Amino acid sequence: MSTHEREGFRTRPEHRWPVLIALAVGTGLYAVLPNEASGVLRCVVVIAGVLCAIPMVVTNPSRLSRESAVGRGFALAFTAVLLVANQVAFFLLIQQLLRGEGSGAGTLLGAAQVWAINVIGYAVVYWEMDRGGPIARRRDPRDALPPADFQFPQDSDRDAVSEVARRSSETEDWAPGYIDYLYFSASNAMAFSPTDVMPLSTRAKLFMMVQAVSGFILLALVISRSVNILN
Repeated sequence: MSTHEREGFRTRPEHRWPVLIALAVGTGLYAVLPNEASGVLRCVVVIAGVLCAIPMVVTNPSRLSRESAVGRGFALAFTAVLLVANQVAFFLLIQQLLRGEGSGAGTLLGAAQVWAINVIGYAVVYWEMDRGGPIARRRDPRDALPPADFQFPQDSDRDAVSEVARRSSETEDWAPGYIDYLYFSASNAMAFSPTDVMPLSTRAKLFMMVQAVSGFILLALVISRSVNILN
């Protein structure tokens, strides 16, 4: 019997580093936002990121193998800080785009950074929210998990052709990881609608709606601003 089976894990625990690296990238992007778009929130986000990363790493240094309310609480707290601060930057950028203020290239770069931070942050929200979180998804029996918030293609591929069915949740005992939610978050932010991942719960639909609407508004104004600059 393998180590993770003895510890009660249904499948191998997920690595800590993908989500930690993504949050570090999001923090870095916010730290270099244009001054007029971030203000003092730049320092708040960076300090919060450093302080919250410590308990997150201490509780689960390499793999997410130990349930910790402290570690998960700090992860959610920092994600909330990052997303709220990013929404402030979003509204300030919208004002700049509507008024035609600031340098064209700087404003457009800031808009791209705000969009990327939203993708990273909402991916963490989806990752922590779905089926009890990253530890429960890979540890608990499927019939003991909370109801799913999202349905991935692997969840319904068991009747597909054999080479596809071998990757299904039922055959491989597959569970989504942070990269899966990051891809889904980026798809939602670009397509403004579900692509291959379907929301199942009301809260999932609300989060996706807010993300998609903010992304649509930002993209529409950026395109409009770009056209004005080119003309």
